[in-house]
Amino acid sequence: MAALLTLFLSACASVVEPPAPRWSIVVHGGAGVIERTNLTPELEAQYRAAMQRALTTGGGVLERGGSSLDAVEAVIREMEDDPLFNAGRGAVFTAEGKNELDASIMDGRTRAAGSVAGLTRTRHPISAARAVMERSRHVMLIGEGAEAFARSQDLEQVEPSYFFTERRWRQLEENLRRNNLPIPQRPAGAPPAPRAELTYPDDHQFGTVGVVAFDAAGNIAAGTSTGGTTGKRWGRVGDAPIIGAGTYAQNGVCGVSATGTGEFFIRVGVARAICARMEFNGESAQAAADNVIAEVGATTNASGAAGDGGVIVLDGRGGHAWAMNTSGMYRAFLQDGGEPEVYIFADEEE
Repeated sequence: MAALLTLFLSACASVVEPPAPRWSIVVHGGAGVIERTNLTPELEAQYRAAMQRALTTGGGVLERGGSSLDAVEAVIREMEDDPLFNAGRGAVFTAEGKNELDASIMDGRTRAAGSVAGLTRTRHPISAARAVMERSRHVMLIGEGAEAFARSQDLEQVEPSYFFTERRWRQLEENLRRNNLPIPQRPAGAPPAPRAELTYPDDHQFGTVGVVAFDAAGNIAAGTSTGGTTGKRWGRVGDAPIIGAGTYAQNGVCGVSATGTGEFFIRVGVARAICARMEFNGESAQAAADNVIAEVGATTNASGAAGDGGVIVLDGRGGHAWAMNTSGMYRAFLQDGGEPEVYIFADEEE
């Protein structure tokens, strides 16, 4: 009788367990104070279209049998070229009026990883991060050394003004005024300041784009790219290029890309913490994401400010989850044979 009961329960479990998708991909475009009252219908439509394009690009790579690494890089390169996002072209400015770009990527099959920080001329930081992973003995390169390595790998170089957008420059000016800091000269090569006064929605977001992909071979990869935070000083680096904080991938367990106040995400070790909860505690991707984001939100700095942001996650079978403690996060998901899911506001799925 006991043997029959065991067989019955095993059969039930196998029926309940959904089949794994052949491939899947989850994308984010930053989290923060993103509210309906502050996001114009036109800009909302642009963001939704951009997230849909990201799914189309990454899903296309995976559908053709491409690797999860190829999908991650292809999507992030596209988002680095889109001025809507705080990565690559459209990145925020430092207090000195520069764009300093960070990125990381990780291969869940081997747990190889690469990252770069403080780039100012490499058009696609995510490609530089992948080159560090695949063509160097190192994991992380910064500043001029990272730039020199990117040049040695024939990665496309651009003038710093390529990354300039009026929207981000205005955000810098507002930030520096609030903090009683001097406003630097407009960058060389930037277009002339518009004569008409321009207004931009208060869409303060924590600046990353990120992708996690699961391919037909069962391999997971994750990647993240950012311009950092508006008005950052002294060569500040956040969590995006830190393996285990902003990015992590491990086959059979999880892949994570984070977006938020990087100082808190580094202290909590967000990406690795989520994977560790799944691997050692048996938590689902959603439970692990929720628990770690709650930990971030409970962590404060010297001034009493709490950590905020969000994460996207894939589990070892390609199932997805996301979590945030902000009013919004640009996020999207697609799996083989499924319909695309695109969301912006935190309460959109309620």
